[in-house]
Amino acid sequence: MRQDDRVTDHDPVLDPALMRKQYRAEGLDETELADHPMEQFAHWFRQAAKAAAQGAVYEPNAMVVSTVDAAGLPSSRTVLLKQFDERGFVFYTNYASRKARDLAENAYVSLLFPWHALARQVVVSGVARRTGRDETAAYFRTRPHGSQLGAWASTQSAVVSSRAELDAAYAELAARYPEGEQVPVPPNWGGFRVEPQTVEFWQGRENRLHDRLRYVATPGGGWRVERLSP
Repeated sequence: MRQDDRVTDHDPVLDPALMRKQYRAEGLDETELADHPMEQFAHWFRQAAKAAAQGAVYEPNAMVVSTVDAAGLPSSRTVLLKQFDERGFVFYTNYASRKARDLAENAYVSLLFPWHALARQVVVSGVARRTGRDETAAYFRTRPHGSQLGAWASTQSAVVSSRAELDAAYAELAARYPEGEQVPVPPNWGGFRVEPQTVEFWQGRENRLHDRLRYVATPGGGWRVERLSP
């Protein structure tokens, strides 16, 4: 670390211990919740998307996906949510990536949607399962041409010798599949659907007395709601 990167007592602006924001948002009450967590998520997601349209939230579909490998080592990364419905949350990845390898060993996963501008978070825990190839292909066709080529060019999470090697692989694919020509779906690329077991809706409040309401799946296919202490 360079000397000028070190946090010192002489510059409180850079001291993380002094960084705090007083949340003044309205609270979240049990009576306001939908019966199903995915319905409640849809309501909050619409509000986040509207805030994004006004420039207040950046990429409302960005979520932190946390996995654990067979040795118990955790890892996290930001991924884009591409679909959600009553069945759960869907994202796409290379099946050789670290997260996909982790999920092959341990299907339990956590998702976090950090909507800081709204003083809100949604925290999901559940089980991830691969989507079908037809569903994967249907989504792949909606991706921009460059993103389709990128899915072929990148062996996600593998060590690459240089940026030039990656760019060369992309250029070769761009020559093979020019704009307007259909790009096949990579065989090792596809989706995961996270079926939620718990979904927590976190609303920031004053004095760090936040509202935390968590849906928990019950054996009969229903949901119960519990309030967590902040």
